[in-house]
Formats: sequence, C-alpha cells, structure tokens
Amino acid sequence: MPPEHPATLAGWLRTRSDEQLGALLAARPDVARPAPSDLVALASRLAVPVSVDRALDELDAATLQVLDVVLLAPTDGITAGELVAGLPDVPGDVLTAGLERLTTRALLWGDDVLHAPDPVRRAVRHPAGLGRRAAELRVQLPGDLAATIAELAPEEREVLDRLAGERPVGHLPDSPNGGSTPARRLLQRGLLARIDALNVELPREIGLHLRGDRPYGPPRLRPDPERTERDQASADRRAAGAALESVGRIGELLSLLEEEPAGLLRSGGVGVRDQKRLARVLHVGEPEAAWLLELAYAAGLLDVGGPHRDEWLPTRAYDIWREQDLADRWAVLASGWLGAVRLPSLVGQRDVAGKAVNPLSPDLTRHTAPAIRRSALGVLAEFPAGSGLAATDLVALLRWRTPRRADRLAPVPGMLEEAARLGVLVGGVLSTAGRGLLVRGEDGAADGMRGLLPEPVDHVLAQPDLSLVAPGPLVAELADTLAVVADVESSGGATVFRVSESSVRRALDSGWSASDLHDFFTRASRTPVPQALDYLVDDVARQHGRLRVGSIESYVRSDDHGLLSQVLNDRRTAAAELRRLAPGVLVSGLGADEVLTVLREAGYAPAGEQAGGAVLTRPPARPRAMGRRTGTDSSAAPRPLAADEVAGTVRQMRAGDAALSARRGEAVRQVPGVTTATTLELLSRAVREGSAVWLGYVDAQGSGSQRVVRPVSLVGGFLQGYDERRGENSTFAVHRITSVALVEEDQKPSTAPGAAQ
Repeated sequence: MPPEHPATLAGWLRTRSDEQLGALLAARPDVARPAPSDLVALASRLAVPVSVDRALDELDAATLQVLDVVLLAPTDGITAGELVAGLPDVPGDVLTAGLERLTTRALLWGDDVLHAPDPVRRAVRHPAGLGRRAAELRVQLPGDLAATIAELAPEEREVLDRLAGERPVGHLPDSPNGGSTPARRLLQRGLLARIDALNVELPREIGLHLRGDRPYGPPRLRPDPERTERDQASADRRAAGAALESVGRIGELLSLLEEEPAGLLRSGGVGVRDQKRLARVLHVGEPEAAWLLELAYAAGLLDVGGPHRDEWLPTRAYDIWREQDLADRWAVLASGWLGAVRLPSLVGQRDVAGKAVNPLSPDLTRHTAPAIRRSALGVLAEFPAGSGLAATDLVALLRWRTPRRADRLAPVPGMLEEAARLGVLVGGVLSTAGRGLLVRGEDGAADGMRGLLPEPVDHVLAQPDLSLVAPGPLVAELADTLAVVADVESSGGATVFRVSESSVRRALDSGWSASDLHDFFTRASRTPVPQALDYLVDDVARQHGRLRVGSIESYVRSDDHGLLSQVLNDRRTAAAELRRLAPGVLVSGLGADEVLTVLREAGYAPAGEQAGGAVLTRPPARPRAMGRRTGTDSSAAPRPLAADEVAGTVRQMRAGDAALSARRGEAVRQVPGVTTATTLELLSRAVREGSAVWLGYVDAQGSGSQRVVRPVSLVGGFLQGYDERRGENSTFAVHRITSVALVEEDQKPSTAPGAAQ
C-alpha cells in the first residue's frame, strides 16, 4: 500500500517526519523510556491503557470534543470536512489546534481519513456524554422514537433530558410502597437500559434525538473570566509579611517541640491534647496550629524521633534551617509545601467513621496533591505580573483544561488559602517569589523574596514593664537565648518577649547565674535595663538552688566494691564520666549505651540491665529525628525528554524499523503472490467490521495451515482473534500470514489465494 494511505497506526507512524515523531515522544514521554526498538514497538506502547489514559487526562475540553466527533462517527474513519461540519459553532482555529494536539499524541491517526485507535475508544466510555448504542445495551427501541418521546409525561421527559446532558448513567430510585417512578416507567417502555441492580443508562440514539441539531453538545470553548489586577510591588510586600509570619511561627513551634515533643498517636498523627497545648502557647487557633505542624513536616523540619521514640520532634535539618537567612528559610517551607503529598485542609474533617482527622495523620495523604498545586499555580503563572484570577474562576478554568480530572479539583480552594498564608499568592495574584518557586524551585523562591524581608537584628529594647521588644527578626543566637530567659507574648513584625519569675527560674535551671543574666540583658538591650528587671533576677536567684535535684542517664553497680573502685580510677574509663553515688553504685550523665561502649573498650565485661534488673544485650538508643522528607512526593510525573534524548530515540527507532522491514520483506518473498500491504488492508477492514477472515499461516517450524479467524485487534505487528476451528483465542504474527480472504456470512471460500499447500 502506498505510504500516504497507511492501514495501521504503525504504518502511519512511518510516514511521520523525524520532527513529528520527536513531538510525539515529547508529548508522551512515558512511551519513550526505555527507548522503543522500532516503530512497531512504539505503536504497541501507545496502545497501553495507562499511557492512553494519561494522554487523555492532559487534554482540554475543546480537544476532547474534537475527539468525540471521531468516536461517534458511524464509520471507522472521518474526513476533516466531516469533522468541521460536525462542529459548526466551533472556531476554525480551535478545531485546527485540537486536531493538531490529538494527532501529535497519536490519539488520532491518518491524513485524509482520521481514525481513533481501539484503546482510545475503550478509554472514552461516554463520548460527548452519550451512552452506548441500543444494540450494545440489548434494548429494543420503539419503531417511532419521536412519537414515543412526544407522548411522555413531563416528569418522564425531565429524566431523559437530564440523562441526555453530560452523563448518560443515572441511579434508579427506590419506588415507595411498590409504586412506579418515572425512571422505572421509562425502563419498562424500553427507553432506558438497566446496567446493574441500581443504575440505568440512556441509549445513544435517544440522547442524539433529544439533543437535536447539537449532537455533540454546546461548544466547549475556553472560559474567559475577569482578571484580578494588583500592583505587583504592593503584592510582593504583602507576600513578604506573610512569609515573615510563617517563618517566625514555624521557628516558635519547633522550639516548643524541641523542649517538649508531641506524642505520636497509635493511629499516627498528633493528639488533640498536644494540638491544644501548642495552640495555647503560640496564641493561635487550633486550625492554625495544625497548619503549622503540617507545614513543618512537609519541609522536612519535623518528624517522628525514631523506631524507639514515639514522639514528634525537630529533625536535624532544623539545625541547618535555623542558621539560614530568612529568604532561604522561607524557600524551604514554600518548596516543601509545593511538593507535599498531604492536604492540610482536611484536618478536623470527619472520616467515614465520624472521627475527626488529626494533624500529621496518614489519612491526609493524597499522592495527586503536588500535581494539583502545580497545575493551579501554573495557570496563574500564565498571566502577566500583577494579574490573576479569583478562586472560583480559577477552578472553572482548571475544569476546562483537564475535564477528565475535574473530580480531583475539590482541594484547590484550600490550597489557594495555604498559598496565601505562605506568601506565594496574594489576592489571586502570584508573588514574584511564587513565580520563582514554580520555575526554579527553592533558589527561585529565595531570590524572589530576598530584599523584601528585613535583616535580622541582634538587639532588643527593654521596657519598664519587664518586656523585651525585638524590632525585627532576631539572629539565631539571640533568639535561642531569649527562648530560655523570656516567653513570647506576641509575634509579628516586632516580637514582644516577657521576662517573668518562671522564665528567670528556667534560665537559672539551665545553668545561668544571676550575674550572667545581668550581663546578658545589658548587652542585648539598646535601652537601659529597668531597675525592676534587675530586682526580679536577684530575688529569684536568692531562692534558687536551696534544694538540689539531679538526674542521671545511667548507672554502674556491682557487689564487688573493689572492682568499682578500679573502674572509677582507671584512666581508660574517664570518657564514661563516672562518679560514686553510694557504695556499690557509680553514676554517669552519659547514656547507658555509651557507658557500655567505654567499659568494653577498656577491657571490662559489663552487661546492660532494665529498670527491673533483667539483663539486656544492648539498651535501646533514642535517636533524634533524621529529617526524612516523607511529606513530599516521591513519585513524580514522567520526566520531560531532553532534545538530544528525543533525537537519539528517533534515530534508534528508524534504524530498528528499517531492520524489521527487511526481515518482513524476506519472509513475504518466501511465499510469492502475497504483499504485506494487502494483508494489512484486509485485516484492518476485518477488525473494523468484525467479520471473519480465512488465513493462510506458516508457523515458526515452517508448517502451513488454513484457519478461519474472527479478528479482535491488530496492534504491533500481531493479529489477535478467535480461532473458530480450534475454539480459542490466538495470536498471529502478521509477517507469517501468507494469504487473507474475507469470509461472507454462512460461507467459506474453497481456496484462499496464495495459501500455503
């Protein structure tokens, strides 16, 4: 067959230029890794249902409407003129663009006549929102369909009109007291088809009749919502304020959890008691505390302490984060949120059992969340700086862009609120840092925010009412010290710390002396230290330490007092920091595992024991959280192909296809009178029409046979069909088929041209 009239998808791919094949691989990168060996292998991958669904999910509503016209055509193929005639109200440029997207992705193939591959037909269950044909539903329609519909009662007609809209499947309502409902009466008259015990489907013929001159529905054109306009500089300043607030709150939260970790529930997450405690200390509502917990977890700054420590506490990444400048700290939070596979907006909602969902619970995990966030923000990034959309308009536009994913868009309003809290979004407009986050990740976010945030300050202003006012974000060292000697009373652009009797006692408990506190307040404050503050420190210090309470991490005991004295005086055990507490007992401030290691290295043979005295081989360690990035998405979408990777893959497929064609040509030449083009044409026709064929076939051992086969599919150089002689489904390699003849109903040809004898 001439190359301009290919009979199969693989044949059509051979007629495509290298640039067109490269565009196909770029649009559907999942079929390009690993590189297909030839074009037949590429055609087979294009038919994989998962790949087809992914490609269809990326199409907008207008493009899917173009595809619907081809799928609903009465014949297998449709010309471009028939396509234009089917959608007269759709502008020509929209039709051209939709057709280009479909052929570029090989969801349609053909030049003069457009065909839809069988996997695409199977993937689109209800094209244009129409049901299956009556014959497929096994429904006998009335002879005069128009007259039957005209006679229907208004409530029955309303049911049909509703099903003729966008979804032809409906739920069959229960009939009260055994009575009849409109849907059940339509079912009895053959105007609806039962597909299971609870659902019915409207036959396609009835849907087309009800739609009249618009069989494919109204034109699905791109919405043109009214834009939101803001001054970009003003939006960036507001974004900086939100960013500063977020960084400060996260720092306060993690400082609290460093001192007193939150417990891990058996079902996962943080309990209500800890959530209330954090909200009370931070002076925020419980939903805000939950959001901060989720944000810290998504950024890798908060995690479970380890397999032997069921607590939520800061990770090692927090130690690095708190030393970074403000812009970099914010970028870590924003990047973690963008890639998080969790939905913080679900905290507090009730599950199927009626139980409220806790913060950090596994129930918040949604692996589609990163893609939804990026798609929503990506739409806003297409607008010029200072322009954006309201949340409702953005959701409507997203529904048009990806209608097959419309059911996943429910979290979008909550995501937009989170973006506003962070400073990524301001009143529907992306901040400069938000645009940088989408394009360049953390680096772009930090660059966009840098210069808008104030520089950290190294001083406070002491007030007569025992408060310390920080006129901006504090350097890490000063912030750590103030967390010990004072309590946060209010936060924001200027943080207010309060020095109290309890905070001074906390500092003294940490090893500070009264003179240390006097020196610190004098150095840290740019204003004179109030006399009341000096008196408070001295009064608390006089009462402090009159009773002594200590703690030990481990002990060493033995009935042999001489052995204990030897251990205590041994230079090799100095690293264990042992001291005598009582006869027969040594104590250490180090953990039991460290003391055991030192003693064993010194040549002793100690044994660990539990609190009750039972011997342990090794006491459990208590590691700090390692900072696993479990809050982010680890399974991203297929990575885009680089230009050199596309070119190399196309060259490899061309070379493999040439070698395959040479092998097929040799196989055909062994059986004279048969051409591959003729074989493919007849087989393709049989698949389309569902008719049987008479095959002459040579198997791998060279034995010839004749069979009657009813083809099902022709993909990747192989014919699949039902072998009527053997009564089973079989697969035939096309290059081994020596002859083909169509079989008329109730007839079989006595001979097949070119059949192997």
